[in-house]
Amino acid sequence: MSKYGTIYEALGGAPAVRRLVEAFYPRVQKHPLIGPLFPEDINPVMEKQYMFLTQFFGGPSLYSDEYGHPMMRARHLAFEVTKERAEAWLGCMEEALEEIGVEPELRQFTIQRLSGPAFHFVNTP
Repeated sequence: MSKYGTIYEALGGAPAVRRLVEAFYPRVQKHPLIGPLFPEDINPVMEKQYMFLTQFFGGPSLYSDEYGHPMMRARHLAFEVTKERAEAWLGCMEEALEEIGVEPELRQFTIQRLSGPAFHFVNTP
């Protein structure tokens, strides 16, 4: 991502990724399509997501250092992931990016980057 370096740097590093995760999960929990897939105690999920996004966006390899290779598709196979759920997840992420003040061009780029994995997890018609 030549204009920004990495998404991690462009967002503002660790503090921004933390704010993003904190803005994202309340939306996820309230969403009727995806909220029920998540545990009531969302804190461990938030921490893993922080670690994963840090790494995915080009920051330190926190997730791999702690848990090994992400293997995200395999980790999501236990859940019925539909195209609609992937879109809902991305919608919550886009709203969270907007809430933390990410400018539109970077927001769009970030959502584009997350769309590949989100739709790769789809395992149910």
